Amino acid sequence: MANEREGRGPDEPHDEEGGPVKSFLEHLEDLRWVLIKSLAALGIAFIACMVGGDHVVAVLTYPLKRAKIHYDSSDQVVTVSFGTNRVGVFTLPPAQQPQANLGTNQFVTLHLQAVTIGTNQLLGFRADSDSSEAERLSIPLVSLSPAGAFVVAVQVAVYAGAIIASPFILFFVAQFVFPALKFTERKYVYRGMFVGLGLFLGGVLFCYFVLMPIALSASVKYTHWMGFTVPEWRAEDYISFVSKFMLGMGLGFEMPVVLLVLVKIGILNYSVLSKARRYVVIINFILGAALTTPEILTQVLMALPLQALFEISVWIAWYWEQTDRAKARRRLALVLLAMVAAGALVWLGYHYGWPRLENWMAHRRSA
Repeated sequence: MANEREGRGPDEPHDEEGGPVKSFLEHLEDLRWVLIKSLAALGIAFIACMVGGDHVVAVLTYPLKRAKIHYDSSDQVVTVSFGTNRVGVFTLPPAQQPQANLGTNQFVTLHLQAVTIGTNQLLGFRADSDSSEAERLSIPLVSLSPAGAFVVAVQVAVYAGAIIASPFILFFVAQFVFPALKFTERKYVYRGMFVGLGLFLGGVLFCYFVLMPIALSASVKYTHWMGFTVPEWRAEDYISFVSKFMLGMGLGFEMPVVLLVLVKIGILNYSVLSKARRYVVIINFILGAALTTPEILTQVLMALPLQALFEISVWIAWYWEQTDRAKARRRLALVLLAMVAAGALVWLGYHYGWPRLENWMAHRRSA
């Protein structure tokens, strides 16, 4: 026994079977302190987000400012502005363009400004062909009740506070659970926590900068297709939608960490994951339908990255089970390269193929 202890490496602790044995009441006392510290962290983050609610709202409304709307190539889009305010955007079909006589540019901006003629001050228009204002999705967020602003502030504080406090809560939970884990289990969970934090932030940022503007633009297009107008959105609905969408995407990006940690511990393996592929596809599309706008494009754009992450997890689990690692490494590289190529094709299809499909559908409706 003494030789075994002396032969242990410096990184191997003596508690291979977990930490010290505690009574049931001692465990309850530890759990009580975990709950107290977690609630304290959540409360502090909530109060901080309530105080800085206007800054958090500015962050959440940034995707709305980046969202763009596309028009039929045969229509002429006229934007009327007065100073820094946009009066409105008007679409002229081909039959009305000769009457307006605004040139051949698809995008025309008319700036309303004062014109001096002799001793008289008149209002006139200065025209240019800037398309940035017309393509910008400008939908005001309004509060339609006396308590609406307070409800929005609470929503913002809850979602943002949960994100800010989550690392501290995770640390407190880890302090409670880790003493009961073996050394090897503890090592894999530690690695999973660090990688999982990076994937969570990656999922939130991917949703914030890529998916959210697309989802908001697609929502407006779908509303117009149904024959409705979009003069404004309720602030409560917008904040709730954006927060749930980003949190859902961040949690979805955690899937590889959870699966691979379970594979390392021995609960899952490649065979089990490969058989679950068909069910994961359905689950990803259900998540896309529940967390995004009703139209199919945004649901697909959310489901595809989640499915790609699952496939990467499956192939990594396969790689870990192979004895010939060099040959398996080459095959894994080919699979990852194929996934990157498929993602590039999806991106090209959206940026170049989707606008043409919209124009074709518009011509079909007008015919």
